[in-house]
Amino acid sequence: MTHEFGVVDAPDAAVRAAAEARQAQLTKPGGALGRLEELGNWVAACQGACPPKQFERARVVVFAGDHGVARHGVSAYPSEVTAQMVANFLGGGAAVNALAAVAGATVRVADISVDADTDPVVAKHKVRRSSGSIDREDALTADEVQAAFAAGKAIADEEIDAGADLLVAGDMGIGNTTPATTLIATLTDTEPVVAVGRGTGVDDAGWARKVAAIRDAMRRARPVVKDPVELLRVAAGADFAAMAAFLAQAAARRTPVILDGVVVTAAALVAEDLAPGASAWWLAGHRSTEPAHNLALQRLRLDPVIDLGMRLGEGSGALTALPILRAAVATLADMSTFAEAGVSTAELATESETPPLDLRK
Repeated sequence: MTHEFGVVDAPDAAVRAAAEARQAQLTKPGGALGRLEELGNWVAACQGACPPKQFERARVVVFAGDHGVARHGVSAYPSEVTAQMVANFLGGGAAVNALAAVAGATVRVADISVDADTDPVVAKHKVRRSSGSIDREDALTADEVQAAFAAGKAIADEEIDAGADLLVAGDMGIGNTTPATTLIATLTDTEPVVAVGRGTGVDDAGWARKVAAIRDAMRRARPVVKDPVELLRVAAGADFAAMAAFLAQAAARRTPVILDGVVVTAAALVAEDLAPGASAWWLAGHRSTEPAHNLALQRLRLDPVIDLGMRLGEGSGALTALPILRAAVATLADMSTFAEAGVSTAELATESETPPLDLRK
């Protein structure tokens, strides 16, 4: 394997402890902000600074790629939609664009394996046109999976070197929930019928075809389940390999990432095998309606920030969670302590101050 990431160092435990101590001094009862406190502590640990700084360059990267299996009736939409949506992203008309504007993020699209010619601005790291149909053939060649790894690593480096202090991973690709579910079901040893969802909204016949395709793909994937690179080559695709490398490299470079839905989280499962410990740098933005997503979140031990019944992809769930993460940073960084505000702290009365109630009277 060419791309060795190695074990990733964890976020700073001493800074996390300092953040926890600061939370106890802020003008609120202990724990009163619930999970916002935990999220703020995580950001501080990732940044290595307490109080943490508000994100100045949150950056979404949407990895676009087509999949040969989409030609076999596993999606409610044709493959041509992928290229059309890439153009829509560039035009600013997609959900990811609207949500990024609200969340204070900017959007980058990377054509990794769209089955069409796209604008050169997004095709810099293109590996091929469409990955293979994983129910009957390998997704990639050995050279192509290495090229996809190089693409994902380079994209992470480009964004971090340009100043990104928070990354959001998103996806676009008709049929991509089929390889996503194949990866997750294989790695969690789950039967296809339990893991398969409706994706873009297939009917019962489409769902049955999707189950059959994933069953066949899992049969091909099982012999290579212990080798993350081979697993991506055989049973995923160029976009998944690029996402996995992107997530591993972001963690190696100590940059936090908000994961989106089932597709990104499937890539994250493999990235954790490529770079053990990387998941400590990731936050699960939301819980998708896809059954496989919950399986992957459980395996990664990630608790999603929101659960709104979303299943769009693009980074939409992660972006919807981003304002909550910003709120967590703001409360930890901007609130006054009791001492600064001149607010008295509550102290528990001792027994000598307050006699116990005699219930016998």
